[in-house]
Amino acid sequence: MDLELLSRTLDELGEPSYRNQQVWAWLARGAHAYVEMSDLPKPLQAVLEQRLPLSTLTLEQEVRARDGTAKALLRTTDGHPVEAVSMRYRDGRRSLCLSSQSGCPLACTFCATGRMRFARNLSRDEILDQALHFRRQEPADHAVFMGMGEPMMNLDAVLGACELLPALGITNRRTAISTVGWIPGIERLTASGVPVRLALSLHAPEDALRSALMEVNERYPLAEVLDACRAHNAATRRRVFVEYVMLAGINDRYEQALALARLLSPREAFKVNLIPYNPTDSLYHGSSRDAIAAFRGALESQGVRVTVRLTRGRDIAAACGQLAAAA
Repeated sequence: MDLELLSRTLDELGEPSYRNQQVWAWLARGAHAYVEMSDLPKPLQAVLEQRLPLSTLTLEQEVRARDGTAKALLRTTDGHPVEAVSMRYRDGRRSLCLSSQSGCPLACTFCATGRMRFARNLSRDEILDQALHFRRQEPADHAVFMGMGEPMMNLDAVLGACELLPALGITNRRTAISTVGWIPGIERLTASGVPVRLALSLHAPEDALRSALMEVNERYPLAEVLDACRAHNAATRRRVFVEYVMLAGINDRYEQALALARLLSPREAFKVNLIPYNPTDSLYHGSSRDAIAAFRGALESQGVRVTVRLTRGRDIAAACGQLAAAA
């Protein structure tokens, strides 16, 4: 929903200001059409139906994985593709993976999105409409900005969406923003005071390898990025999640685990999330279960808190690193 256009339209129609909140409350509860908004006069329902689409995005395709994960291919009004994902977990959680850009300008070598043509930043409402699309199907209680794009390069729109997500049942403390290490954005997030979680895509324990995997490391090297994360932890008292995709023979050796442990000081500031590599068209292969277990064990032996991410939606190319707007 273009919320600014909604406000202007209601003003032009001479409607009282509280109509904005009425419409938004219905959208946040998953309304499919204006006719469902029973506290709006029927003539107003009809006018809004004609003049104002419920979404800034058009659904082109939706597919569902064996594990219940759903991936939606959406398109902006100016024709750019966006993918978003809804994930179900056995413990009852419903988590949304949202995109902040159409494509991504940073081109990490292991990520399918980086091989797309970068189009543009998404607006606050285009980000929010990804969440509203899935809210029309079922409630959700978690969100991660780990879809297409680098959220810290579009932080105003991302935080604008975060302000509104609680109305859908997704609180800030259950929302995570992932970054490849875009320091200006990390610093702005820290200064904002918004209580979302920060996740850092690290993927290598030393600069040469990280630069080979992620060109952004040439601009913002490891030491500077980790200092920004430590400052975030010191200011917010919220642990920073370190994402580490496991690439066979590239970054999964025992000595690399020890090197990673040495980087993550103080221990209480970080928690590592090991990510099994999800196949894309890159030259990489995923680490074996035994290699992941050994890497985890090495980190834990050094006092680092570690989890291994549960992969969702791999069979529909909806898992981490796989979004590429393929119809």
